[in-house]
Amino acid sequence: MSQAKYWIAVASAEHVRIGRRLGFMQVCHGKAAPLRRITPGDGVAYYSPTEVFRGGGALQSFTAVGVVKPGVPYQADMGGGFCPFRRDVDWLDAVETPIRPLLDRLSFSANNKNWGYQLRFGLFEIKPSDMQLIAQAMRATLRVAMDASA
Repeated sequence: MSQAKYWIAVASAEHVRIGRRLGFMQVCHGKAAPLRRITPGDGVAYYSPTEVFRGGGALQSFTAVGVVKPGVPYQADMGGGFCPFRRDVDWLDAVETPIRPLLDRLSFSANNKNWGYQLRFGLFEIKPSDMQLIAQAMRATLRVAMDASA
């Protein structure tokens, strides 16, 4: 069994809350390729720059944290010809948490005035120590396997 990886996914809070309620995640406007990089047992935290997709309401908060369930990406028909790919996730009880108080302690953002740049990719891997910090800030219990590279 391989070592778990940890990821930040990006979506509006409105979309993340739907995924939490229904037990899934989707990224990058429903593309399959990014979801194939994630494997069962990996940890994922959602960052939401806004409340609503393509809308106002800046949020800049972590809005969900969980563990990817067994299975592979699958398509869901949302109507109107939109069939995004998804993965099932066991979402943890957590409190939505602003990112700004964590910026100087997260390895991907510390001492980086352009910290938001990589969030534009929609999904990126983070260090176990970053996931642990995010989960703690969200008051979630997530067992993170720490390794020497953390």
